[in-house]
Amino acid sequence: MHLAVLGASGHGKVVADAAELLGWGSVTFFDDAWPTLKNNGPWAVDGDTTWLLDRITDFDGVIVAIGSNHIRAEKQKHLGDAGAKLATIVHPSAVISSHASLGEGVVVFGNAVVNACAVVGAGAIVNTGAVIEHDCIVGEFAHVSPNAALAGGVNLGREAWVGACASVRQLLTVGTGAVVGMGSVVTRNVPPGATVMGNPAKTLSP
Repeated sequence: MHLAVLGASGHGKVVADAAELLGWGSVTFFDDAWPTLKNNGPWAVDGDTTWLLDRITDFDGVIVAIGSNHIRAEKQKHLGDAGAKLATIVHPSAVISSHASLGEGVVVFGNAVVNACAVVGAGAIVNTGAVIEHDCIVGEFAHVSPNAALAGGVNLGREAWVGACASVRQLLTVGTGAVVGMGSVVTRNVPPGATVMGNPAKTLSP
């Protein structure tokens, strides 16, 4: 099984490592910094996005490993439109309820938990040790950072970002493109596009 990873970054290293633990026999990186960038740790970088698109049928799976939510969304759409077999990578130590749902291109890292009836949209990142409680909806291309927690029934909008060690109270909505600062405690709804920080979290920008 041969996996192509678009995005030769630190995030990409964790995706590749998880993929190998899952039994992907070969992992090849592609990045638009190639040919200047030829390696990502122990993995080779073999080309840029255009080269990947030209070889898309050579791979059993393709995943975008880019931290920027918006760029990840653009790249995944481009690959999907080209007929890529979009992979979903779940680290073996993650706990995923059999009643949860994960979309195409999702990555779930080590010790993360996705509980019953949660829905994680396409291209989203559930990072190391993050907790997605029951009935949460994680929007497409959102990112729940390491050790962050969404209590039951939270609705996290498309391309929203919850920082490391932040927590969101049950039944709240964090709007599209919103950012929750690391370590914040969210006790009320967050409007689309807003940035909030603190305990309790307060809005820094509209």
